[in-house]
Amino acid sequence: MGIVETKDLAYEYIRRDEDGNPSGIIRAVDGVSLNVKKGEFIAILGGNGSGKSTLAKHINAILYPTEGSVEVDGMNTRDPKYLWDIRQNAGMVFQNPDNQIIGNVVEEDVGFGPENMGVPTEQIWERVKEALQILGMYDYRTHSPNRLSGGQKQRVAIAGVVAMHPKCIIMDEPTAMLDPAGRKEVIRAARALNSVENVTVILITHYMEEVIYANRVFVMNQGKIALQGTPREIFTRIETLRALRLDVPQPTMLSYELRKAGLDLPESILTNEELVEALAKKLTLRGGAPGQKAGPALAQENPVSGGDSGKGAGAGREQAGSAEEDSAKEPPLLILDHVGYTYSKDTSDEIQALKDINLSIYKGEFIGLIGHTGSGKSTLVQHLNGLIEPTEGAVYFKGQDIFEKGYKRRELRSHVGLVFQYPEHQLFEETVFKDVCFGPKNMGLSDKDAELRAYEALKSVKLPDDLFYVSPFDLSGGQKRRVAIAGVLAMKPDILILDEPTAGLDPQGRDEILDLVKSLRDKNQITVVLVSHSMEDVANYVDRILCMDKGCLRMDGSPRQVFGHREELEEMGLRAPQVTYIMGDLKRSGFPVDPLITTIEEARNEILRFA
Repeated sequence: MGIVETKDLAYEYIRRDEDGNPSGIIRAVDGVSLNVKKGEFIAILGGNGSGKSTLAKHINAILYPTEGSVEVDGMNTRDPKYLWDIRQNAGMVFQNPDNQIIGNVVEEDVGFGPENMGVPTEQIWERVKEALQILGMYDYRTHSPNRLSGGQKQRVAIAGVVAMHPKCIIMDEPTAMLDPAGRKEVIRAARALNSVENVTVILITHYMEEVIYANRVFVMNQGKIALQGTPREIFTRIETLRALRLDVPQPTMLSYELRKAGLDLPESILTNEELVEALAKKLTLRGGAPGQKAGPALAQENPVSGGDSGKGAGAGREQAGSAEEDSAKEPPLLILDHVGYTYSKDTSDEIQALKDINLSIYKGEFIGLIGHTGSGKSTLVQHLNGLIEPTEGAVYFKGQDIFEKGYKRRELRSHVGLVFQYPEHQLFEETVFKDVCFGPKNMGLSDKDAELRAYEALKSVKLPDDLFYVSPFDLSGGQKRRVAIAGVLAMKPDILILDEPTAGLDPQGRDEILDLVKSLRDKNQITVVLVSHSMEDVANYVDRILCMDKGCLRMDGSPRQVFGHREELEEMGLRAPQVTYIMGDLKRSGFPVDPLITTIEEARNEILRFA
């Protein structure tokens, strides 16, 4: 018997209408049988609504089966006498660490679980020390969790579970909200717990690169197990995974694209190292030895410094010709002039979130805003539409100081629209249509004009007509984001700001939202500011990157320019897209490739030049 075993597990829940009346039954998990052995590292993949999280909550006895059974270390989750033993043996780590951390000091938070279990005080502190050392957080034991980065908070949350000495840890999208460095920290900690402490790890994720070191992968679809196997077996089935709203690691996808173009490469490539090694062998065998059949590689391009608002806004955007031409003819839409912001100014809790930001934003730009957790990104974007007033400097929209006396900031927000990370935080009306009408009505438009704008906005985000009059809270995550975007578009903004719009979405949902935003930008020539922790998404869509670090604007330039400085980005807790590292490795292996390439398509074409 395994540490976790499910037999014909099914779970149903009742869907209710806005009046609380039953309106249908949803079968979220449907006949799932799996056996997880002690010490395994298991990954569970699937699109939004596939049943992954519902399955995970059964392992921790948060939910109970409608049909079938779940056993954890031989204990049936239906038996109430085993409840606390099950939760001690199968610890749960959620997506947002803030929902799991309750202590004012790190070591107190980590000790909360053992204390609730009745562990003697002396043993509690031993467990706390042990757990924090395992997770690399012992030096932070006396810190307030509120002062930690997202990755550090998540490691504290994991330490709190580890201190309970579980045999199994279930991690439900633990890196969805983290920057690249934070994601790396958490996955490294999970692998260490598995390999060193022999803790069984069950990881649910939408990041395919986090899966490659798992022992086995289960792919869910419509509540059922659709695929299972090793990572190599699963990731060879690229078209099947795409049909299930998933993707594959970038090295796997690049090798797939090269195979389609006729290059004989193995199907089971998972890592950068494997791809570079395979290319070196195949290209040499075909006579494409390093140093031949290619022109000189491009020299490294330097990103524009963030310290000059005039130069920083218009430089280095070779992919955005029309926007660059506009910037030469038209003044910027937004200017931040020596902007600084300090939270709790002149108190013991004072934190300087922004420091001397100089920035100009022009019509039609597609800007990516990146930075580690706590770098100042969200504080910065809230200055753009006047939600926060700077403690130093000024913000100008179309030449006017938005904080001067008499300026109508309420009207400004119809020109500079902000879509928050969690759309449920800005959806509130009874129906989708009413929600999208709210903004135009608030601008003073008539009911007829507001409804016309709402209809146009909902059609532009491609929301099906049959969803116009349902509750926005009955929609999927991707649909909610479309409604939130439509609510802003209905006000016909000049600038659309999206704060992590794809967080928590499956790969296909992510691409649908970003493709939608790009098409809206191209069609309407609105300016888009995309805040994202995904370097791959930024590389694929934007033409200008702003990089924040510790409240300062450190880099401002094109993706090629910014991602060409990988070492500096890594020092800031960021990284370049995975494909950029592949091209850099090929360059160091002697192949005359451009090392500043940032997308799969560019890499494919560059490699085929001399293949």
